Amino acid sequence: MKVVKTFNFDIAHLLDGHDGKCKNLHGHTYRLEVEVTGPVITEGPKMGMVIDFADLKSIVEELVIEPMDHAFLYDSTNDRESEIAKLLDGWKMKTYAFAHRTTAENISSHILTKLRSRIEGVSRVRLWETPSSYSECIFNEDY
Repeated sequence: MKVVKTFNFDIAHLLDGHDGKCKNLHGHTYRLEVEVTGPVITEGPKMGMVIDFADLKSIVEELVIEPMDHAFLYDSTNDRESEIAKLLDGWKMKTYAFAHRTTAENISSHILTKLRSRIEGVSRVRLWETPSSYSECIFNEDY
């Protein structure tokens, strides 16, 4: 059985060295779909559920939404992006250090890893960067 819950949040970022418009500081309203796969619980207060949607919401908000929403997500391995983050931090503005380039592909992989640390059954995340573009990261034990 699979269940999916959707979330929305906003992030500012840039892709330093990119050969298109995304080299500039910009933002997206991301739509995140989190899929949880597993057996239906057969007894107790969660009987009939794969996971309680309220529990899933609480964990996603704690691990993803709260730290990332309305933050400047930056590649902490990139000197220019780190310099921008340092300036924003000095102004007490929200930043989120990320050890990779801040592409939709890397962000969706990061989110999957974070969520699987708390919910073993998270099998897929789909991160919509625009209404017509998304990255999907699927849990696979082989990689």
